[in-house]
Amino acid sequence: MLSLSELLREITQAALPDVPVGGLALDSRLVKPGDVFFAIVQGVDRYQFLDEVLARGAVAVVGERPGVQLPIPHIQVPDARAALAAASAAFYGYPARALTMIGVTGTDGKTTTSNFIYQILQAAGLDTGMISTVNAQIGEQVLDTGFHVTTPEAFDTQAYLRQMADAGLSHAVLEMTSIGLAQQRGARPAEFDIGVVTNITHEHLNDHGTYEAYFDAKARLFDGLAQPADKTRPVGRLAVLNRDDRSYAGLAARVSAPQLAYGLHAEADLRAEDVVNQPGSLRFTAVGPGGLRFPVQTPMFGAYNVSNALAAIGATVVGLGLPVEAAQQGLAALQGVPGRMERIEMGQDFSTIVDFAHTPFALIAALKAGRQLTEGRVIAVFGSAGLRDKAKRRMMAEAAAELADVSVLTAEDPRSESLDGILEEMAAGARHKGGAEGKSFFRVRDRGAAISFALLQAQPGDLVMVLGKGHEQSMCFGEIEYPWDDRIATRAALAEYLGVPGPEMPKLPTSG
Repeated sequence: MLSLSELLREITQAALPDVPVGGLALDSRLVKPGDVFFAIVQGVDRYQFLDEVLARGAVAVVGERPGVQLPIPHIQVPDARAALAAASAAFYGYPARALTMIGVTGTDGKTTTSNFIYQILQAAGLDTGMISTVNAQIGEQVLDTGFHVTTPEAFDTQAYLRQMADAGLSHAVLEMTSIGLAQQRGARPAEFDIGVVTNITHEHLNDHGTYEAYFDAKARLFDGLAQPADKTRPVGRLAVLNRDDRSYAGLAARVSAPQLAYGLHAEADLRAEDVVNQPGSLRFTAVGPGGLRFPVQTPMFGAYNVSNALAAIGATVVGLGLPVEAAQQGLAALQGVPGRMERIEMGQDFSTIVDFAHTPFALIAALKAGRQLTEGRVIAVFGSAGLRDKAKRRMMAEAAAELADVSVLTAEDPRSESLDGILEEMAAGARHKGGAEGKSFFRVRDRGAAISFALLQAQPGDLVMVLGKGHEQSMCFGEIEYPWDDRIATRAALAEYLGVPGPEMPKLPTSG
């Protein structure tokens, strides 16, 4: 067990009592005797809970506020988030030093790319762990992380990494969100050996304010590649950048670590040629540096998965020097990712798919992929979140008006915003692109009812796509997270439609 001075060695030079530290805490209600409490003022002023923290037996408080007098040490730091990240790594014995760390960031495609990388590493015979927005994979243990969370807190991530290191794993693949990077959750950027970006598009501007700030948050992953790190098995560091994305020029100029550009662009270092994209199958030839050239086939269809697969090849074959055969086997092995173009079949005479597409770019990609899956109509069910980037509401509805035959606009985490107001903004976007309400698009406030309505519109051979929630297992109204899973809801609606046994439709505040 670390002492307080050992835990905070990176954080402060102040003399501290030699007391043992039992844990780290952000939530005053969860403080246990011996914990160090981090009074981070972000969204909520945690300094107002110090009486409770003291009563629960904390041995120290770390925060940015000057002049705080307490009966236990108060360590003032310039950045409490950075302090928590450093303390978390120290508390768990710096597990990332024993692991080859691969970080994947971007707006869309992070989970699929992470899973591609994971499968390639496994095919190469490397014991690998993964932390994604869907789950944490640690050896044979799978921990669910899909309850409407993004990047776990720093101490949670370091605990996962410690489990990986103790289990003898050699590699770890981590999804890194913009919020996780900006708030220094998860692993620290300097702990990564390889950084991968999928794209940086229109999303999370409510959190970051501008695209430039959003870009800056993502870029922190690559800033870390140039920082020194103490590694048990050091590998050459590499930034894997998307040559086809608008983020490329800015990242290429900013990143000082070695770079690999991938994509369809003629100047990409790693390219895809002879692309054949069919329902249930994607084939192309990967062409890269040093005469690299080999065929790729994966059941993960859709043009966007060319980019995801190339990113994974760049990180593994080029970055880690793994055999081409491992890449071919790994890419072929990934049959699907929960909530990503996931088929829901219960005997209906039309197709139904659930996908996480919740940004304009992802919605467009999903609808284009869906169009390839059917000769009938594409019927899209989707919404747009409250207290998030408002511009995308019109953008998504406009895209659906052009790419789907029928759109059903519905709830998607309205939070404290007016659901009717959100739907009106979306309807305005649909009308702007020629949509006719009651004919090509509809408003159905309750998401379960919207899915049922979409199924009733389907004719044999059509495709119904339920978009925006994917693997997530809750929906937020006000400040309450209500249990919700699009896959369960779609099965419930199909069961009712077909008159067969099935799950019960989850209830939301909008349910009748």
